[in-house]
Amino acid sequence: MTDERFIFTAALKKKLIIIGLVGAVMFVIGVIALMIGGDHDSASHGAEAAGHAAETGGHGAVSGQHEGSWIQRVYANLWINNVYFAGIALIGIFFVALQYVAQAGWSASFKRVPLAFGSWLPIAGLLMLVIYLVASHDLFHWTHEDLYIEGGEHFDEIIAGKRAYLNTPFYLARTIIYFSLWYLFYRWIRKEMVAEDLDGSTQHWKKLIGISAGFIVIFAVSSSMSAWDWILSIDTHWFSTMIGWYVFSSWFVTGLAVITLIVVILKENGYLSLVNANHLHDLGKFVFGFSIFWAYLWVSQYLLIYYANIPEESVYFVERVTSDQYAPVFYVVLLMNFVFPFLALMTRDAKRHALFLKIVCPVVIIGHWLDFYLMVTPGTLKESGGFGFLEIGMAIVFGVAFLFVVLASLAKIPLVGKNHPMLEESMHHNI
Repeated sequence: MTDERFIFTAALKKKLIIIGLVGAVMFVIGVIALMIGGDHDSASHGAEAAGHAAETGGHGAVSGQHEGSWIQRVYANLWINNVYFAGIALIGIFFVALQYVAQAGWSASFKRVPLAFGSWLPIAGLLMLVIYLVASHDLFHWTHEDLYIEGGEHFDEIIAGKRAYLNTPFYLARTIIYFSLWYLFYRWIRKEMVAEDLDGSTQHWKKLIGISAGFIVIFAVSSSMSAWDWILSIDTHWFSTMIGWYVFSSWFVTGLAVITLIVVILKENGYLSLVNANHLHDLGKFVFGFSIFWAYLWVSQYLLIYYANIPEESVYFVERVTSDQYAPVFYVVLLMNFVFPFLALMTRDAKRHALFLKIVCPVVIIGHWLDFYLMVTPGTLKESGGFGFLEIGMAIVFGVAFLFVVLASLAKIPLVGKNHPMLEESMHHNI
């Protein structure tokens, strides 16, 4: 049972490729539709944005070079998907590290599933740099040099005051440091876990506790800073002291849902023979509990901004709640990410049955993608944003690419660490 390996079959690869091609076709159809029919709409939205800019002293203007165009919409979606899937990859390593630091035994039978998520990190890091270098002016208002010319027509005192932190060399350096550290720890953790298969002693397990503790310290700082860089800096005039926690909570519950869904599907296909209903129960409790945690942070941020009623803060929610474009998504996100998982996973039995988990986890995964959509799109596209084939197609392509890399990595090592000192505890896990 401890020597089982996942086989990434040619049939499964073919299915993923077909799904990816469907996503690519949807994306192309979406782009063509925007190119053919979007010119008039883009012009009207651009006029609205320009009018709003005049009323707000220029701060409400769309910052991109391709204002309201399909190109900017592509850039925005590239950013949404890359940040979203980079977060899932990071959470996989974070989950593994948590298990070691807590010296938890229950997860020993499936811990290599989230470990495989880390294989996506170098791809995400490279994409993050490329997308920024190509599309920074369309995504980030603060990248425009005329904002920093004192006395100039577009001089922005607030943004100019942040230049010591928000400047391209330092921004790129931080991004490189984040991904380098994350990937270094992933490789380190993976190396020790594989070495444990060959050595029956506990020295690797003890070493992994120390490595994981170091990773969690670095994760605590870097995950918040990356949220400031990749999400908060899009709305440069907006202030939020909770954004680091908020982005982490969205990443974390998504990562938990992906871990749970993959474990359930592997179990149903004859893998992970040591996993039982008790393991699923604990995974279901994680998804249930951290959906509530996400909602707690959501409502805390919303209420703090609501009753303070400071214009620099409230504009963030005004853009999302009062917009015909984004208001429906705003409320759907709350339903999908809190109301539905809360009600669906409330009972003990629901958390223990694969059917319930296979329904709830995809809803949570899609719901939190929409959460990132709301974090990015209004700040980059204003009222020129939209949701259609382009968004769905690109999300499918990213999702398939992520799964392909993760499953290929999962197939390279045994599914279960046979010399894990707490494997016996996981085998007899009962709650």
